[in-house]
Amino acid sequence: MIILKTRREIEIMRKAGRLVARSHELVRKNIKAGITTKELDQLVEDFLRSQNAIPTFKGYNGYPYSICASINEEVVHGMPSSRKLKEGDIVSIDIGATFEGYVGDSAKTFIVGETDEEKKHLVEATRQSFYEGIKFAKKPYRLSDISNAIQSYAESQGLSVVRDYVGHGVGKKMHEAPQIPNFGKPGRGPRLQEGMVLAIEPMINVGIYNVKVLDNGWTVVTVDGKPSAHYEHTVAITDGEPELLTVL
Repeated sequence: MIILKTRREIEIMRKAGRLVARSHELVRKNIKAGITTKELDQLVEDFLRSQNAIPTFKGYNGYPYSICASINEEVVHGMPSSRKLKEGDIVSIDIGATFEGYVGDSAKTFIVGETDEEKKHLVEATRQSFYEGIKFAKKPYRLSDISNAIQSYAESQGLSVVRDYVGHGVGKKMHEAPQIPNFGKPGRGPRLQEGMVLAIEPMINVGIYNVKVLDNGWTVVTVDGKPSAHYEHTVAITDGEPELLTVL
C-alpha cells in the first residue's frame, strides 16, 4: 500500500532531507585522493548525530555503517573501509537520515580530482537521467512514465540501466511501496498523487547492465567490471511540480 504523506509530514521530511543534503556537502568538501571511505563515513555519522538525527542505514538489516560508498565498478551498497581514494576514482555516496521519525534518502556520485571522459560522461548522464525522469513526477502521469524517461535518456547516451535494484517510496521507513524501476514501458503502474514521496534513484553503467553481489553480502558490482554511477533524491509529489526534499 502506498502511504500518502500530509503536508506536516512532508515538512518534517524536508528537514530530514536538508540534513542529508548538508551531509553530501560535507562529503564534497572532504573527498580527495588519500582519504578513506571509512573517514567519510565517520564525518557523516558525527554530523547527523550532532543534529539529533539518526543515520538510517546503520543497523538496517545488519548493515554496519552510516553511508554506502561505492567506488568505480561498485554500483550500490559499497561498504566503507580503509581503502584510500585515488585520483580519477568515482565514488557513489548514498546517505539516509532519520529525523523526528521520518527518512531522507539521497545519493550522488563524486569524482576524485580529475578523471577520464568516459567516467565524466557517465556521472553527468546519470544525474541528467534523474532530471529527465522527474519531468514526469507529477499528476496525471503514471509511475512507469518516470522509469521510461530515465531508461530512454540513459540509453540515448550509450549507457545501460541496472535492472536488479530500484527506487522506492520513503517515509517513516526507508523502503515503502511502491518500487520504482529505472526502466520499463510508459503508462503503467499507479497514477501519481499528491502526498506520494518517492526515492527516485537511477543506477547507470558504462557497460552491460548485469550486476552481482560480492561475498560480503552487500556490495553490488558490475559483472563486466566497468564503472557505474548513482544519483538519487527524495521527491514529493505535489499538486503542481515535484519538490526535491533532499536539497539545501
